Amino acid sequence: MSIRIFVDQGHNPSGPNAGAEGNGLREQDITYNVGIYLAKMLNDDPRFTARVSRPTPETVLGTSNSTSLQARVNMANSWPANYFLSIHCNANTNPAINGSEMYVFRTNTQSYWMAQHLLNAVVQTVGTKDNGVRLNPSLYVLRRTTMPAVLVELAYLTNTSDAQKLRDDQKEFAQGIYTGLLSYFGLPALS
Repeated sequence: MSIRIFVDQGHNPSGPNAGAEGNGLREQDITYNVGIYLAKMLNDDPRFTARVSRPTPETVLGTSNSTSLQARVNMANSWPANYFLSIHCNANTNPAINGSEMYVFRTNTQSYWMAQHLLNAVVQTVGTKDNGVRLNPSLYVLRRTTMPAVLVELAYLTNTSDAQKLRDDQKEFAQGIYTGLLSYFGLPALS
């Protein structure tokens, strides 16, 4: 039986729950593309089945921030997914802050171990700075999912070199996440 991965592309294209912006890029556009690339990689691998929260760039979930998050979690829980990945881009008022990081609900859990594999692979594939796996039990998508969940912060839109990677290396970010999943599950790459 295949491993079911729910890929949530963080944020809506516009309106409620739209994402961060920086260096001429919008978070929701990048997360949409990276999620589609990742889902395709997973669905092309017979060991996985992936679904996305936003099948089209225009898909809007919910009518407010909270109903948007709720819709994503409900889709994953009702499927039911075995694992939940929420893809985001970071932003900071300090443009020097850069790198990739992962958020989980608590340490020493499947989510935490998976996040470490994902982070290592993303950093190796794309060359971002390793900011570590961090705890944030207040995040709705980590708190309300009934399966191990990781929130992936790809890189910082507000940092020039990160923004360039987010613009040009979207497929590589997806590849990094896919490679991290293979590593976590101890699966060989498909030849």
